[in-house]
Parts: sequence; C-alpha cells; structure tokens
Amino acid sequence: MQFARGAGATVLERDWTDFVDARRFALEQVETPWVLMIDADEALDDLLRDAIGSAAENVDAYVVRRTTYFCGHPMRIWSNEPLVRLFRRDRVKLAARPAAAGEAPIHEAWTSNGPTGELPGTLLHYSYPDAAAYRAKYDRYTTLEAQQMHASAAALATAGGTGLLRLVWLLLAKAALLDGPRGWYVAYRSAFYPAVAMRKALWKR
Repeated sequence: MQFARGAGATVLERDWTDFVDARRFALEQVETPWVLMIDADEALDDLLRDAIGSAAENVDAYVVRRTTYFCGHPMRIWSNEPLVRLFRRDRVKLAARPAAAGEAPIHEAWTSNGPTGELPGTLLHYSYPDAAAYRAKYDRYTTLEAQQMHASAAALATAGGTGLLRLVWLLLAKAALLDGPRGWYVAYRSAFYPAVAMRKALWKR
C-alpha cells in the first residue's frame, strides 16, 4: 500500500467480508467513467498496457485474456482465459461463479449486456509462486465452497466420476500433458476440485 500512496493513489482499507462484496465496494468508490480492475497478483504485459491506453470508447466493456503462472511457468490449462476487466462503471454486473456449483461468493466475474470488445495482449496472473501457495489457496477455496453446499454421498460420487472425465480433457484437450509434472499436478487438482469441496461439505455434517 505504501507504493500506491507514494504514487499518489487513494488507498482505502475496510474489514473483510467476502470477494463479491469487496469488489462491489471498490466499484462504488470509482468516480471515473471507465474502470480497470486487476488484482494485486496480476500485471499487464506491454501490449495490453498500450491497448488499454488507446482503447476506443464505442463499447461498454472489454475482454482481456489472462494467463496464470504456477511455480514461475505459464500453464496451458490456465491460458487465454477471457475476463471482463475494463468497463464502463455503470454498465456491468458482478456475480459469483463457484466452481463446485455451490453458493459461495467466490470465483466472481464481471459481465456486461452491452457491446463488448476484446483487447490484445495478456493479463499475467502470478498467483502461485510455489506449490505450497497453490495448496493453501486450493484448501481455502474448497473449504469456502463446502460451507455453502448441500452435500450427499450421491453428489460426491457424481463429482468423482466427472472429475475423471475432466482430468482426461485437461490433459489432452487443454494440453496439460505438455507442461510436464507441473501440468499433470495442476490438471489433477483442478479436475477433482468439485469433488474435494463436496467431500468437505459431506464431512461437516
């Protein structure tokens, strides 16, 4: 925060509620017509930075493509993810999209019903500097999802079976195989994320 203040930015602090509420609060503080919303572990590459600076104003929102890094390497299964991140302040909505089909206010995303463009370049997501950071976030998010799920043994079995199919799809269609052991590890964890959340939900009874 000291760097933001040093650059002349206004920094606001508040008690934590949840991800959706925090983003909506942040949007309410914006006074400019356009908003670029990025996280602390994200950065713009040069092409995207220049594209934002010269973007036309004939749309309500712009999609950018994000690539997430794991242990310092870009991952194929997390590449070219389309996200609305540059938008007119009053033309978007925010909603949670929990990966395990529960009701947890996480994996939130902006949407716009108006005309939308797409910008060149890449939003670089440095969320997982090492495997420990990934495991910690994975555990935190699956626990948050489990708290808002209606669990059953049948649902857990379904999630496990779907996880096997998704693992094959991630390894082959999303080319996680080509990323070596890192890719296999992430593909396995990603495929069974809903099953892990469902298992936690079942155990909390």
